[in-house]
Amino acid sequence: MKYIVSYSQQHQHFINIEIVIKVNAPQTQVQCAAWRPGRYEIGNFSANVRSWRALNEKGEALNFHKLNKDLWEVETANCKELHVFYDYYASDLNAGSTFLDDRQLYMNPVNCCMYVPRLRKEPVSMEILLLPGYRIATAMKIGTVKKSGTHYAHTLTATNYDELADSPLVASPTLQLETIQVDKLKVNIWFQGEVKPNWEKIKNDFFILVNEQVKMMGGCPVDEYHFIYQALPNKFRHGVEHLASTIIAMGPSYSMMKNDQYNEFLDISCHELFHCWNIKTIRPVEMFPYDYTRENYSRLGYVYEGVTEYYGDYLLLRSGVFTEADYFKHLHQHIEKHFDNYGRFNLSVADSSFDTWLDGYSQGAPYRKVSIYTEGSILALIVDVFIRTATGNTKSLDDVMRTLYHDYAEQGKPYSEDDYWNIIEQVAGQSCRELFDNYANKPADLEKPLNEALQYLGLMIQIFPSAKHCERFWGMKVNEEDTRCKVTAVAPFSPAEQAGICVNDEIVLINEHYIKGSFHEWATYYGQDDVRLTLIYQNFRRFVNIKPMEGKEFFPSFNVTKRPDATPEQKEAYTAWSHRSF
Repeated sequence: MKYIVSYSQQHQHFINIEIVIKVNAPQTQVQCAAWRPGRYEIGNFSANVRSWRALNEKGEALNFHKLNKDLWEVETANCKELHVFYDYYASDLNAGSTFLDDRQLYMNPVNCCMYVPRLRKEPVSMEILLLPGYRIATAMKIGTVKKSGTHYAHTLTATNYDELADSPLVASPTLQLETIQVDKLKVNIWFQGEVKPNWEKIKNDFFILVNEQVKMMGGCPVDEYHFIYQALPNKFRHGVEHLASTIIAMGPSYSMMKNDQYNEFLDISCHELFHCWNIKTIRPVEMFPYDYTRENYSRLGYVYEGVTEYYGDYLLLRSGVFTEADYFKHLHQHIEKHFDNYGRFNLSVADSSFDTWLDGYSQGAPYRKVSIYTEGSILALIVDVFIRTATGNTKSLDDVMRTLYHDYAEQGKPYSEDDYWNIIEQVAGQSCRELFDNYANKPADLEKPLNEALQYLGLMIQIFPSAKHCERFWGMKVNEEDTRCKVTAVAPFSPAEQAGICVNDEIVLINEHYIKGSFHEWATYYGQDDVRLTLIYQNFRRFVNIKPMEGKEFFPSFNVTKRPDATPEQKEAYTAWSHRSF
């Protein structure tokens, strides 16, 4: 398959794509992917396709029809070559999308490059027609560049469709690039958008975090890796993993190099790089290989996302890139999310992984499920400490991940749920059945095993009342944006729930005062008074009265800190885990 990519009016956001296919069959099927690896929900990319048509090598139209929402079948009985033409609407800019404007052409080929299923393992090429001055950031091999009228034709190649689908590209005249070498691995760091990178700091920190991962895993699946950043003017955070690259969209770009946002930049980068091993190479059996046409159900999201989320924070701590305060801040955010989500009593993290295909990236029904990222990362910490406890700090979750990499991934084998937990038992030298049965496969509050794990490391959770009156005393969380105040969470058995307040209610008045971005201030002002709220839901108005319950508080805040009474054994365990003194 050969792809020819062009465009004319960038502001219309349509990319023109031609696929040239050698054929030798009476019918040829052409498939558009239904989802993209890295986001476990149906994407329906064919909804962005316009003007689909098929011609033979003579330019004659061929008959075709659709077999389903994203599969076309073309009559090719008398053809030697099939040319498929279509326009792809590229108007979304995030880490997994395809986007075109007058500043850049950004493609995730899995979105927009259809394929012939029987040719999926064959080599592919792509020719992109770009204006002068454009260059391309991608993990694909970049070949010849030839002048073609007022444009330049850039040729890219991939070993097969899977590599193409897994190799996003950004073409722009404003790309910024710096490169570092980490042992045998060449690391390219690209920025697209308005941003002023602190290259000296970035290169130093990235050398450390990349080296820590390569050293831990005992090698890297690729010899060259690309961090590609879309620097956005608005608040944003989204990353997508690929084998030899990652796309990360972040903003606001004016503060990307500052304080907390720079730490978020490091955190998401460390997370996405770890996916180079965990999910892109170490693959669950349900996704080996990927089936682009339908859901790829798996109960192992707490491994491929949860373990990655754990290491994304933890490796920055133990490598010295994060301070202890930086790490503890991320850890207590995960802990707070866990305790804020009453879905932990309703659906296990394994079942929540299976159900990402339903609503894994939206709130959905309140408290229906948990997060494979949040609960998965906490469970990974618990498992790590379980192994360290059982082996006197001589083994850890690192050994489990290395086994999955060297004994499974490098041997071309996927792993199953049983494989993962059996390896944990082999490394620990004892049964982990309680963790598997009670915390991965059942709805579970992780408070007990988490406190035990932290205690082993000489750490403890501190609990503080929420600083927001409505959270602490009424049991409700709200989001105030654009002067609108919407309820985002309601604690069971709280005054808010008993008053009849629901998620997605919009609060308009408190007593007789319009909110207009001042809800928290008014709630604090009225304190323990009986308050009347005016709510809007589905364009219907209603009134509720709400008052704190005596002796009851909700949605506390959490902090993780070192125990002041830590024993020598706890301090030793902390040092072995964190690679720094207690």
